[in-house]
Amino acid sequence: MSTKVQTSTASAAKPLLEVRDLKTYFPVRRGLLQRHVGDVKAVDGVSFDVGRQQTLSLVGESGCGKTTVGRSILRLVPPTSGSAVLYPEAQGPAVDLFQLGSSELRRQRRDLQIIFQDPFASLNPRITVGSAIGEALAVHGIAKGDAAQDLVAALLERVGLRAAAANRYPHEFSGGQRQRIGIARALALRPKFIVCDEAVSALDVSIQAQVVNLLKDLQGEFGLSYLFIAHDISVVKYISDRIAVMYLGRIVETASTIELFERPAHPYTQALLSAVPHPDPKLRKKRILLQGDVPSPISPPTGCHFHTRCPVAVARCRTEYPAPTSLSPSHQAACHLVEERGGPAIL
Repeated sequence: MSTKVQTSTASAAKPLLEVRDLKTYFPVRRGLLQRHVGDVKAVDGVSFDVGRQQTLSLVGESGCGKTTVGRSILRLVPPTSGSAVLYPEAQGPAVDLFQLGSSELRRQRRDLQIIFQDPFASLNPRITVGSAIGEALAVHGIAKGDAAQDLVAALLERVGLRAAAANRYPHEFSGGQRQRIGIARALALRPKFIVCDEAVSALDVSIQAQVVNLLKDLQGEFGLSYLFIAHDISVVKYISDRIAVMYLGRIVETASTIELFERPAHPYTQALLSAVPHPDPKLRKKRILLQGDVPSPISPPTGCHFHTRCPVAVARCRTEYPAPTSLSPSHQAACHLVEERGGPAIL
């Protein structure tokens, strides 16, 4: 099976990654015969681009499908349908990650890495830090022996740890240090694309800032592109070039970071931003409190998935899912009110 796709002469304008109509369903089986009675629609038709040396952040409430998107792209979770096309070189052929066989995918993984949420669970407690980082170097034939040890030492020092840390075990480090080890491991193969799956959510606030600064520095130094997954929209403001807001398996708004914070269009985005604390205690913000619980992804509502909690929903929202409306070349929102008004929905 051929996995290469010829690009046009305009390939220089291509992003690093193009995700189109990604769906990831998990079957629900019941009864003695384990009959298929439904699906958990964790990701239900997601599309976005990740530019070269840029950061796209996915934000939304817990359970909206953000992590499943990242893991589906890397084939850690099998996608149900859709495509994820990688352009490793700006003027080279493209690769559809979902069409790769196991051996081809293994070779392609040099360009694709992930930083996990839990910095302790993601490291094997039975092997040293140096072995955890150096394993990928040996598997992909990059370096062995002394050469691998030198690379591991350089990586540890680059992420702010001492080279001697290579001989220690994960339990000997703090949470922030373990996450730095996870970052070093992700960098070992010199990837082009890294999924940061809630990479700072388990850390103290002060450590979060240090890790985010480290990721930004590494992005400039190694030319990395990030898919930065977070449930706290305030965390992504500093690191993101673009932000995509997810709700119940679908993206409801995409915009540049500046546009999203200054002119949020979708009611759900406005509710999320209203919960972000402000450092000025004298500034009074209107807090938008959503009523009810998030619907089940097994049987999501008809029409716009958000209409059951939206304070400005109209009859059309209950029957028809809104297509994305462009407010600018870099700003789209899937909301009927945005489409009708030509601007943000007002809560």
